[in-house]
Amino acid sequence: MTTPTTPTEPWRWTIAEAAEKLRAKEISSVELTQAHLDRIQAVDGAVHAFLTVTAEAALAEAQTADARLAQGRDLTPLTGIPLGIKDVLVTEGVTTTAGSRFLEHFVPPYSATVVQRLRAAGAISLGKLNMDEFAMGSSTENSAYGPTHNPWDLERVPGGSSGGSAAAVAAGEAMGTLGSDTGGSIRQPAALTNTVGMKTTYGRVSRFGLIAFASSLDQIGPFTRTARDCASLLQHIAGYDPKDATSLDVPVPDYAAMLTGDIQGMTIGIPKEYFVEGTEPGVVKVVEEAIQTLKGLGANFIDISLPNTRYGLPAYYIIAPAEASANLARYDGVKYGLSLRDGAADLQDALMTTRQAGFGAEVRRRIMLGTYALSSGYYDAYYKRAEQVRTLIRRDFDAAFARCDAIISPTSPTVAFKIGARVDDPYAMYLSDLFTIPANLAGICGVSFQGGFSDGLPVGVQLLGQPFAEGTLLRVADAFQRVTDYHTRWPELAASAPKPKATRTKKSAGKGK
Repeated sequence: MTTPTTPTEPWRWTIAEAAEKLRAKEISSVELTQAHLDRIQAVDGAVHAFLTVTAEAALAEAQTADARLAQGRDLTPLTGIPLGIKDVLVTEGVTTTAGSRFLEHFVPPYSATVVQRLRAAGAISLGKLNMDEFAMGSSTENSAYGPTHNPWDLERVPGGSSGGSAAAVAAGEAMGTLGSDTGGSIRQPAALTNTVGMKTTYGRVSRFGLIAFASSLDQIGPFTRTARDCASLLQHIAGYDPKDATSLDVPVPDYAAMLTGDIQGMTIGIPKEYFVEGTEPGVVKVVEEAIQTLKGLGANFIDISLPNTRYGLPAYYIIAPAEASANLARYDGVKYGLSLRDGAADLQDALMTTRQAGFGAEVRRRIMLGTYALSSGYYDAYYKRAEQVRTLIRRDFDAAFARCDAIISPTSPTVAFKIGARVDDPYAMYLSDLFTIPANLAGICGVSFQGGFSDGLPVGVQLLGQPFAEGTLLRVADAFQRVTDYHTRWPELAASAPKPKATRTKKSAGKGK
């Protein structure tokens, strides 16, 4: 395949292309940042990826980056690169809502470790990105500030809960973004928007400053358009952090150096449990074609079995809500966040009124499920048994990785569905994460990359790896991208696109209140 020429519009560049042009003085960081702010202005009325756009702060950061570039000091592949941050990561001085009315006016006094590391690398923050409330959802329809729309079809969802992060990259509003993945919340939206999304190994990336949903499952990771760009972002956010008790002190390899394009002799497992009835034929076809492409690059494929996969979904929807019910108990209208104490008869009345008004329907549903699973008389029957299933799932993966270097599957059983299609059917919505949840239960890493299209809509291919094998997964994805062009395709999203009829609230630009 011939190497594509670099597009003229800066917002179409990859991080690697932009970094090269910044160092060659062909463009300044201020100009690059302004190009993305202009793109946000042009299309985000239709996409609604951003909740807060910090234009003034972004341009100031870009000026600082230009000074670094001019002096040639402390340069990294991210110096001067405009990025976006999921609104579940706290940012000093900038409103952080977690997609909830409960935190509508919350302005953190500090930044998450990953945000600090990006800033130290010289990256530019364009603002905060839309998401399902407290990361609970698979479509970004649960945001208290209105849904995000898929740039490939504005009537469809971008996936969730990191839908804003995925859509921003897909629409050219940011060169890369950060999201969080509790049961597929990075990989599933990446698949639905034709982007690369990585769920990192539990403990690989610091969770300090992440507003918790399910603490034993949550993990932060990047969205980009290429595997090489993903490697650059991961390089700067990975590593031990003493502020995070779950962070592991494991050396971080040079991910870019691992992208050799050579996957000759690698063994990739095909799990029969991930190719099941209910998966759209177009999705299966794309994944089968991707397997053939990788075979042509020298990879070997073997059939494997992950027999306890079928228990992953029910186990997850006991463990995750149980942890959520504990984590969200802090939102009581007393310490911080929304408080509706005025007019309340007593503290109990104030607490109930505040939580009922502050939490959306899906969050309330999961809190009730989790509280029930942890209640006296039910703990052993539900939560304890779910944790035992979790151990069995981890053992399945351990056995599989004794035979193969990676595991391949569809990321999502379907392409992007219409907005509103599953709102009243929680079970159908939960099935969106059927192929992604087991990796979170096992604590392993996974990536979704662009495999092709079905009826004009993106299809993601998922690769799963053993703990700390992120480099191996990116190596396979990069090799695939070297011989295909799916990652270079853009949605036909016109500038100044009309705002969809769905109502929503856009938070004001600049710093939070």
